[in-house]
Amino acid sequence: MRIIISPAKKMKVDNDYFGHSSMPIFIDETEKLLDYLKKLNYDELKSIWRCSDNIAKLNFNRIQNMDLYNNLSSAIFSYEGIQYKYMVPNIFTYDELDYIDEHLRILSGFYGILRPFDGVVPHRLEMQSKLINWRYKTLYDFWKDKIAKQLFLESKYIVNLASKEYSDCISKYLGKDIQLINCVFGEITNDKIIQKGTLVKMARGEMVRFMAKNNIKNLEDIKKFNELGYVFNKKLSYDYNYVFIKKT
Repeated sequence: MRIIISPAKKMKVDNDYFGHSSMPIFIDETEKLLDYLKKLNYDELKSIWRCSDNIAKLNFNRIQNMDLYNNLSSAIFSYEGIQYKYMVPNIFTYDELDYIDEHLRILSGFYGILRPFDGVVPHRLEMQSKLINWRYKTLYDFWKDKIAKQLFLESKYIVNLASKEYSDCISKYLGKDIQLINCVFGEITNDKIIQKGTLVKMARGEMVRFMAKNNIKNLEDIKKFNELGYVFNKKLSYDYNYVFIKKT
């Protein structure tokens, strides 16, 4: 079993808690991306990032001075998004850290796929970014099936806790022997399942923490998740789409 999650836009350097123990699998591909980005000027990069001037200036300076091999932080402690705050990896026990090291994978536009303790540097490059002045139009074009193939080599069962932007890197390459388990976190409104962005991110983080805490290795045990008021709904779930409804 492998669990996939999205990265976060906001990152930090964190060498205090747990140093990195490995390099990203596709570091050679990341070097190619960095080389491409360094050739772009500020306005071109800002158009790719689609962000404010303050964020663009920060990341432009990062690109100009980026070193992929020094002053690295473990990926799991580098991202600061909502999902990571609710996962709370810095309070994991050693057994829980071992669990995510084996089972958790972070999908990344810049690194492709990351294990929790791969060394990374702060960067900004969303998977849905449109590239300019290059033979690749998008990062989906650049990565093609590399991410999916690597993941499928590791496991035939993928628990999807990533956004569609990132899970598309996997879902379009599914074969008959690969099973993608989608976890839906929603509320019932007018007889429809409504997924609220912030709450979904919170639940995805809690799900990772739940799986690590309980050493989940059986797909059926995922259905026992009951954090943040979410409960598995058998009636609304089907095949490998697990639906969790928030109690009101």
